[in-house]
Amino acid sequence: MNIYVGNLDFKVNEDELKEIFEEYGTVNSSKVVTDNFSGRSKGFGFIIMDDQTEANKAVNELNGATLENRKMVVNEAKPRKQY
Repeated sequence: MNIYVGNLDFKVNEDELKEIFEEYGTVNSSKVVTDNFSGRSKGFGFIIMDDQTEANKAVNELNGATLENRKMVVNEAKPRKQY
């Protein structure tokens, strides 16, 4: 499952994000989206977990959880719109 994680503090990096989700199961990859020019975090990222049960548990328990004084928005990622 591809999981969207929003409202991240700009200091959160991919390793920290992965570590949080590993408490719920195996994480295949973590990505914090950054600005191409400044390299600064855009405040959101993605986690990929293969096990659907583990992924659902992570989404349910982490949505609204506080990380670095910000409440995360965690849900299943939706496919990008094709224009």
